[in-house]
Amino acid sequence: MRTGPVRGAIPTLVLLSLIGSGGQAVASSSVDQLLRQSQRQIGRHPDAALGYYRLGDAYVQKARETGDLTYLGLAETALVKSLSIAPRLGGAARHLAYVLYLRHAFAEAAEQAQRAIDLDPTDGYAYGVLGDAALETGRYAEARQAYERMIGLDASLYGLSRLAGLKSLEGDPEGAIADLERAIAEGQANERPAESIAWAQWQLGAEQAALGRLAASETNYRAALQTYPGYHRALAGLAHVRAAEGRYPEAIALYEQAIAVIPQADYVVALGDVQAKAGRRDAARQQYELVEYIGRLSALNRVLYNRELAYFYADHDTRLDQALDLARRELEVRRDIYGYDVLAWALYKNGRFAEAREAMLVALRLGTRDARLFFHAGLIERAAGHADAARAYLRHALAINPGFHVLQADEARRVLAEPDLGSGETSGREARNDE
Repeated sequence: MRTGPVRGAIPTLVLLSLIGSGGQAVASSSVDQLLRQSQRQIGRHPDAALGYYRLGDAYVQKARETGDLTYLGLAETALVKSLSIAPRLGGAARHLAYVLYLRHAFAEAAEQAQRAIDLDPTDGYAYGVLGDAALETGRYAEARQAYERMIGLDASLYGLSRLAGLKSLEGDPEGAIADLERAIAEGQANERPAESIAWAQWQLGAEQAALGRLAASETNYRAALQTYPGYHRALAGLAHVRAAEGRYPEAIALYEQAIAVIPQADYVVALGDVQAKAGRRDAARQQYELVEYIGRLSALNRVLYNRELAYFYADHDTRLDQALDLARRELEVRRDIYGYDVLAWALYKNGRFAEAREAMLVALRLGTRDARLFFHAGLIERAAGHADAARAYLRHALAINPGFHVLQADEARRVLAEPDLGSGETSGREARNDE
């Protein structure tokens, strides 16, 4: 699933808006009230599994609203306690599966999701989590099977938006767009939570942005903000649009607004890149330092932001040994196309072109229409001395989306203008003789 201006499959907190009591979202004051009610219930009935289940649900919703990942640990503790009291409580098993998925414990998440399905075969949301775990680990056929089963039980916003993400990865953005439009219509018709509808509207905007359709993208981002005012993803999406239009002060202001809501590492990187493009080098450097701080803030962050840090280091030609180490560790857990892409990119930046080409071929295997994948492929082929392939990949990247990245789109055009694409030059370290 595309994530707007940043490459990747489903990001860590994207699907937090699609969980809760059957995917329900509530206002912050309501979540706090639910937390208090659950804690009082546990105080009165310390052996009541339902109280711990509700407490875990509330903590997941709190994590969604605040972006504070410590609530996931609290949720996990409460849900494990609930299941220790009532092992056949399917909803608690499903919620625990989702928390494990968010912690990138994908094998454990799949096991818990299957447990929830065994307890209640009609639990469509459990199939959704099962599909999510498969998607993140590159088991795309299994993900499709789970999502289709989910939709067969309930063709709602939650299943349709998940299937849209898979279609996008499989190189069918028009199919993804159609499914997201259906998801939004279903959500509005059935009065789904505002945040969930806004998520689908944001994702639709991201799909349009990835194809360079800036006007359509902006329309959907603005719709998301109307549905859920202050929505950080829509603010970051609009910032990407403004950057692609060359309206850098507006892009900077919008990224700053998004970061003020939730300081996600991808927003901070994007802000730094726009500031660098606008000539604000000192401000960009401050953002880049913040990226590393966020990535290393806690043990959980060091797991969740491995991929973002690997891309960040490789993109900015810094800590290239660490970029490669992080990419390899990511691939041990997440063998999806972006796991191979970040490995290929890090190998390229370390001058290991033959290995980079092998990994890049795997990253391209689904036909995903992501301009940055083809940009990476083009520079790798150029470094390996394959001018025709490099030229084709770079042209394809710009044809998909001429403004795919505020810095790298310009680099693609610059490389295409070179008289000889087979020079083998790289902006990383010197090439090693591994061809």
